[in-house]
Parts: sequence; structure tokens; C-alpha cells
Amino acid sequence: MSHRRACTLPASDRAEIIRQSEIGASLDEETLTRLAEASKGFDFRRRRFVYRAGDVADSLYVIADGRVKLCSIDEATEREAVIDIVGPGAIFGESSLYSAALRDKSAIAYEQARLLKIPAGVYREGMASSRELYDYTFRMVGQRLSRAERRVVDFALDAIPARLDKLLAELSERYGREEEGGVLIDLALPHREIASIVGSTRESVTVRLNALRRAGIIDFVDRKILIIKSPASAAAV
Repeated sequence: MSHRRACTLPASDRAEIIRQSEIGASLDEETLTRLAEASKGFDFRRRRFVYRAGDVADSLYVIADGRVKLCSIDEATEREAVIDIVGPGAIFGESSLYSAALRDKSAIAYEQARLLKIPAGVYREGMASSRELYDYTFRMVGQRLSRAERRVVDFALDAIPARLDKLLAELSERYGREEEGGVLIDLALPHREIASIVGSTRESVTVRLNALRRAGIIDFVDRKILIIKSPASAAAV
């Protein structure tokens, strides 16, 4: 069975998806139209690969709906190291812009997702004709590299509880929404996924989250985490 299903979207709908994405504000109508006409829509079921490490890096993706997990997978153990989880409006697969080789990471639908696939060559043409898109793309790449570097530093300097506390603070900022009693991280996060992000085991993450819950710092709501107090309050837990 195919891991993806093409979806029929008129060019106007594809253009609107791109317009509402994180690159939308950087595009003039001519560049927007060029990207939309070259793009194709695909639906991915939850846990299906968008691409795997080793696939040809020839395109970028815009998320119209759903979320995608970016990760590295150890071939011998099949353990995952989650690099990021990105949601609607995000662009990913940008390594295709500066590498003519193969993907070094994998992308997996974290939940059912609808994506637009844009050929890397067409995107490069857009960057050549639009200074705004060129500048935005390099800021985006720089921000993602900076986030990855911070995580490497955290792995080197922080114990597991501190890594988890920092992750909760980051996720509440990126995906949080105000709810009665606190800020809900609007992302279903199984403990094994959290463990793969912070470089720990599911058991250790469960112990830490339960301690935070007993301390009144977090709670669980429909498989999501509610931040009741700032994760900075967790230092003494």
C-alpha cells in the first residue's frame, strides 16, 4: 500500500495554502503563482514516511494540515532521535536547496497530514527572483540550525530533568494555547516521543512527568500536557 495519496487541489487552493504558510508574506504574486503551479498535493496517513534518509533530496514541503516529525533513525536499533515536530504553515525539506545528494534525515506524518510538494529547482528560481524569499529562507535555515545547536549544548550540559523542563517551556511557547488553569501544549506527545527528543528513556520521562504533576506544575488533559506553572518552577522538584 502506498504511503501517500495524491489529492486533487486546484492551483488557486494550492496558492492559498502557500500564501498562508510561513513563506507567504515573502512572496509577490508572480513568485507565489509559480510555486503553486509547480506544486502537488499529497495526503499522508499518520506514521507514514514522507521521505526517508537516503531518498533523493529534490523537493520541499509545505504543511497545509496536520503535523510532521523530522527525525534520524538508527538502522541497527531503529531508535529515533526526534529533531523537531512542525505544524500547519511550516516548510521542511530545505536541505534540498543546498544539497544535490540524498536526505540525511527522515520525515514522518505525526498525524494525518496534507502537504504540498514543491520541486527544489522551482523554489530556487523563486529565491533568485525574490529577495524577500531569499532572505526569509536563509533566516529559516539559520533559526533551525541554531535550535539544533542549542539542543546539542543541552545534551552536553544538562541532566535529563533539565532537558525535559526546557522542552516543555519550548513547546508551550510554540504550541501552547491559553486554557482555564494554564497553557495547554496542543500536541499529543506520547512519553516515548518526548524521550526521543530529550535523549532519555520512556520510563525516565514518565517518572519525571509524574513528579511534575504531583508538584502541581503540569497536568494531563486528553493525552496533552497542561502547563500550570512555569517549567522554571520545576528546578526544585
